[in-house]
Amino acid sequence: MTERFVPKPTPETQHFWDGAARGELCLQRCADCEQTYFPPRPFCPECGSRDVAVFPASGRGTLYSYIINHIGAPGMPPPYAVAIVALEEGPRLMSNIRDCDQTPEALVLDMPLEVTFEPLTDDITLPQFKPAKGA
Repeated sequence: MTERFVPKPTPETQHFWDGAARGELCLQRCADCEQTYFPPRPFCPECGSRDVAVFPASGRGTLYSYIINHIGAPGMPPPYAVAIVALEEGPRLMSNIRDCDQTPEALVLDMPLEVTFEPLTDDITLPQFKPAKGA
């Protein structure tokens, strides 16, 4: 069992958590307007269509913005980055950056990132990001 907050899947987000357990970052795309979006929902936020499909994303993105938190949270000793990652497919999502120093010198805006997965429980795996190989 983990000390970290463990998300509780809903029917609308279950595909996201199932994908993470398989090592896939799953997004949704509208079949009508082709908008790719996050967070998960049963309709397109751009055009309102319910004709949406789930697909595995590339797992690549760039560091859009971040803060370095110096106050601990359960399972997260300080300092740690709370980041906005701009995914290659277009959407942005909030995550943590792993496998690098949690300093402004190491966390450079627009740095290439790739997804990594942190198992929290037997049922929940959390997508996180780390500097991309070769970056």
